Amino acid sequence: MIKPVEFHKYEQEIRNYAALSFKGRVTQVIGLVMEVSGIHPNIGEVCLVEMAAKEGKSGGTVLAEAVGFRQGRSLLMPLGDLQGIGPGCSVKSTGGPFLVKVGPGLLGQVLDGLGNPLRGEIESREKQQAVPVENMPPHPLRRKPITEVMVTGVRAIDALLTCGQGQRIGIFSGSGVGKSTLLGMIARYSEADVSVIALVGERGREVGEFLRHDLGPEGLKRSVVVVSTSERPAMERVKAALVATAVAEYYREQGLKVILMMDSLTRFAMALREIGLAIGEPPATKGYTPSVFATLPRLLERSGTADRGSITGFYTVLVDGDDLNEPVSDAVRGILDGHIVLSRELASRNHYPSIDILGSVSRLMPQLIDDDHKKEAGQVKELLSAYREAEDLINIGAYVDGSNPGVDRAIAYRDKIRSFLCQDRVESVSWQQSRKALEDLLVE
Repeated sequence: MIKPVEFHKYEQEIRNYAALSFKGRVTQVIGLVMEVSGIHPNIGEVCLVEMAAKEGKSGGTVLAEAVGFRQGRSLLMPLGDLQGIGPGCSVKSTGGPFLVKVGPGLLGQVLDGLGNPLRGEIESREKQQAVPVENMPPHPLRRKPITEVMVTGVRAIDALLTCGQGQRIGIFSGSGVGKSTLLGMIARYSEADVSVIALVGERGREVGEFLRHDLGPEGLKRSVVVVSTSERPAMERVKAALVATAVAEYYREQGLKVILMMDSLTRFAMALREIGLAIGEPPATKGYTPSVFATLPRLLERSGTADRGSITGFYTVLVDGDDLNEPVSDAVRGILDGHIVLSRELASRNHYPSIDILGSVSRLMPQLIDDDHKKEAGQVKELLSAYREAEDLINIGAYVDGSNPGVDRAIAYRDKIRSFLCQDRVESVSWQQSRKALEDLLVE
């Protein structure tokens, strides 16, 4: 009996032969997704799509990433514009994942969502190394414990919501409540060695305003800014968050104290939802696909401490209608090490930064500060709580002095506490100044 020839063995050997290069063809484009036949890239593999030539000129190439398979065809999503891609366009796999170049020359640069400079060229390009944007988080048993305070330069945070080096904090707010201003203050005044700022899905107008007014030239000198505005493809918006995290990891590996700020995590989740729905993933809570809630912890766990250096994460969460219980907010709150809530009511009273102290918490604060600090911060929170409970009666003039000693004391300290919590965006406050101001606040 003649033994059948196992052709699949030889086919694989041929495909692995370096001198050969296989090309596929675009067979269909529906919405954001391209169907390609002839090649079989792995999930996450980057491909080059040759656009159709026009008037005898080459149409150029577009990067695309493999996101799934359907009936023997590969599903690709572009990292650029789909304009110019038509039936039969040639597709070639690069054989690897998406990489970004990192190095010392990135400081002071503004990059697009794919890691390319948006203005000028990056110096010391030859010293850069290409690293994948998708990395595994540090091993949980190799993370150094968080024992040192990360001074943000914002008095309300340092005194009452103290953060540690390597902690991950969510900033929850509605639109127009001052989250960008707060991020700019932290970037300018914190004691971090490097700030990496990701602006994901922002309006184009706000990017320039953030760089000029909120961050400023001094803040930009020690920062790397990654920008992918709202009109960019969903894959690029997702990559912007991953690129920023990879850049922060590079600086952490140099043993530096890094602050990673992402504005906003909600728009990152929305971009993931677009991708999931486009490839046929079933919607779950509020239209978000299951892969969104699987991807969020993979991204957030990459920050924190490691063998050397630390990444302190500040992630903004845009809450729809100021609803703090919407799906992304709920998922993120369970992963992060604390949250800062910005109040629209405080912002309407010209109280900036508009931090709702009673609605915010830093889970690591008790192990980072001494007993005196704990006592003083606790007293301020008690006064704020007592005033809030009686606020309606006070506002309508129904509260009678002497009815409750705690409320009387809260009323007496009301203006002092408000002055303590307010801070001009151009005012920098050191750790010693914050501690002294907190001590003096409670002096009778």
